[in-house]
Amino acid sequence: MSFPLLTATAVLPAAGAILTAAVPAARRTVAKWLALLFSLGTLALAAIVLVRFEPGGDRYQLTESHSWIKDFGVRYELGVDGIGVALIALTALLIPFVIMAGWNDADPLETQSKRWRPTQGFFALILMVEAMVILSFEATDVFLFYIFFEAMLIPMYFLIGGFGDRAHAGTDEAAATQRSYAAVKFLLYNLVGGLIMLAAVIGLYVVAGTFSLSEIAEMRAAGTLEMSTNVERLLFLGFFFAFAVKAPLWPLHTWLPNAMGEATTPVAVLITAVVDKVGTFAMLRFCLQLFPEASKWATPVVLVLALVSIVYGALLAVGQRDIKRLIAYASISHFGFIILGIFAMTSQGQSGATLYMVNHGLSTAALMLVAGFLISRRGSRLIADYGGVQKVAPLLAGTFLIGGLATLSLPGLAPFVSEFLVLVGVFAAYPVVGIVATTGIVLAALYVLVLYQRTMTGPVKAEVSGMPDLKARELAVAVPLIVLLIGLGVYPKPLTDIVNPAITHTMQDVNKQDPKPEVEAAK
Repeated sequence: MSFPLLTATAVLPAAGAILTAAVPAARRTVAKWLALLFSLGTLALAAIVLVRFEPGGDRYQLTESHSWIKDFGVRYELGVDGIGVALIALTALLIPFVIMAGWNDADPLETQSKRWRPTQGFFALILMVEAMVILSFEATDVFLFYIFFEAMLIPMYFLIGGFGDRAHAGTDEAAATQRSYAAVKFLLYNLVGGLIMLAAVIGLYVVAGTFSLSEIAEMRAAGTLEMSTNVERLLFLGFFFAFAVKAPLWPLHTWLPNAMGEATTPVAVLITAVVDKVGTFAMLRFCLQLFPEASKWATPVVLVLALVSIVYGALLAVGQRDIKRLIAYASISHFGFIILGIFAMTSQGQSGATLYMVNHGLSTAALMLVAGFLISRRGSRLIADYGGVQKVAPLLAGTFLIGGLATLSLPGLAPFVSEFLVLVGVFAAYPVVGIVATTGIVLAALYVLVLYQRTMTGPVKAEVSGMPDLKARELAVAVPLIVLLIGLGVYPKPLTDIVNPAITHTMQDVNKQDPKPEVEAAK
């Protein structure tokens, strides 16, 4: 292709961020519509990428390659496989919903100066995060990926620390301190991971002499890549540590509940449904492809850490009194399933893990955004402050229920397919691990249904008796997500057709084949 479609898909939201930030202070409504327009334009480009991608074609398609820093062998190389295409589509799809859900979240308070432009800054930062995430999914040069992997921390830091959850925080000094703590913790954890990865990126260049994934793959196939076992393992650990922080994997997860709890609801969705997917995506693209033997060497430890994430996250979700923190701990549990599927080293497990990334993004966005609508009405995140909501706001309660049922992977909704494939892949290779992982399913049913029971059923509390139901803008956010959850739950084939060829390549990278079922020969 002569037209740089992948570059355009990332440049458009970046340009939208600049224009949105430049809107005058008195024109905040213009800034909102401008941001929404650019996000929809990005969605249109992502749809074109999806249509132009051929699942049975080359591994990386729509490629772009230009010399950038010759002295260090850095190139501007982009390309997408089925996994990248699916996650670009997810990102581009969710950002318009994030913008609509946060339509009024950053409007300036009456006490603030008329020159203050929090609305413009809020939506500009969201678009900038979108641009950097999309480039991360497209980059096939390791150094280029690293730049955007780290750069996205800057707008996320300001989104978490500068725009708090007004429904519970207000503007007092204590709330500002909590936001600052959550933002700094997020930044420090991810910066440490990034610095360790930078050392590994430099080490990779010293060993391979290039940052290009395609060139390294050719060298490995030709047997000209000289990388000792110990060096490969050290480099793998450097990459994996950074991705595990971003994912987040236990015990590197502690920044997530703080960040999601203190951020506005749309930003919380941005964190767990979009940004964190870069970590699990990178495990598939970089850890397994660049360091296949080290990935197999680390598999037992990674599987244990993933199991701990599943059970630990679910148990803490059961005990939460805060709605947003409950969803945060549930996400930690779900990311454990994703990582479990990746390192099961089976085609079913990795296919399920990739689908899980997409479906978790949809289900968490649906549940968290509707929860945000609920919290904004009552002004509290505490579960105990609700009761009987379904009697006064049935649409809100109904969409909340479907989002919750998707989170617990109810058959017929999209996450069920993902979780089922992950468990099938894990059971085929590691039956004991699969048995332990199923406890996460039981616990998910517990924390979701208890959350719904305590907030939506029972007597109507006086504080929620006058609660309005979902409005048109809120329905425009919730309904499409629910339709997608049902559609992909009933018919996931379009997504699996895109993903599976890329999984086949990944399995070839690590030289693994699916275990054959053991059956007795017929007598």
